[in-house]
Amino acid sequence: MKRLIVLTVALLLMSHAADAQSGKQPFTLPSDSEQIDLWNAVMPDKGGSRGPEIISNKGSITHISTPRLIVHRPQHSNGTAILVISGGGYAHIELGKESHPTASWLQSQGVTAFELIYRLPQKVWNTTSVPFEDAQRAVRLIRSMADQYGINPHKIGVLGFSAGGHLAGITATLFNKKFYEPVDFIDSLSARPDFAGLIYPVISMLPPNNKTHSLKSILGLHPTISQETAFSVERQVTADTPPTFLAQAQDDPVSPVQNSYLMNAALEKADVPVEMHIFRSGDHGWGLGKPGTEVSEWPQLFKSWAQRNGFWGK
Repeated sequence: MKRLIVLTVALLLMSHAADAQSGKQPFTLPSDSEQIDLWNAVMPDKGGSRGPEIISNKGSITHISTPRLIVHRPQHSNGTAILVISGGGYAHIELGKESHPTASWLQSQGVTAFELIYRLPQKVWNTTSVPFEDAQRAVRLIRSMADQYGINPHKIGVLGFSAGGHLAGITATLFNKKFYEPVDFIDSLSARPDFAGLIYPVISMLPPNNKTHSLKSILGLHPTISQETAFSVERQVTADTPPTFLAQAQDDPVSPVQNSYLMNAALEKADVPVEMHIFRSGDHGWGLGKPGTEVSEWPQLFKSWAQRNGFWGK
């Protein structure tokens, strides 16, 4: 299962030239990055791309056929593990600006961070549920490796951005849903994260919030209300949903801030501990946040929240 992978890089020449002129270096992963395949020989709903992955200069990945985890192991583990999930509208994965810098920051704080490279719901897969299969499997896989990585199996969180926030939200709420048939002993373990962080997340797929690319990728152009409801995270919240942290900007033009308000209300109604931070400005897709901006406060706010709730550190 465990192996080292060198990502196949397909760089657009114009983009490469532009980065060269600006002094920016194309995004790359070290060739010795520790990566772990999610599935052994048996992967549910096979199909999909068998060509090389494509990764842009900025670290946006498409054509994923081997879902996996990229491990960021700290020098001294504090016992906490977090599955980090980038967004991209379920059309690509924004590794370069979201999960990779965030996972590196978590690593610096003593957290064992696992970046999720998940299958995208392209037409070539047997179902558009493949991202949910991969995320559910990832939580179980991390839990199965707790001893190996010095992780407390009861301090495993999920942290998602934008569409990755939707994927994290579904993972946190529908952890008992059978997205795939068990393939080995790992699937006997709980898929429930112990806590969740949703950063400028896509939450609701119901009107008037049903205009996102995430909805089109998962449900197509003409979904029914029942389909939209089934994939609206706020409608899946129960008393068993893990404690949740929310952060979003008031001026978000991609995922309206109402998404966070809806999730916050659903969690409060179910008596699930929740903390929400709404920033006056920040737009969308800020990742860790540019230093000096209001939204750059969220990582420390998230860390403080996790510490108060007993999820961060020994």
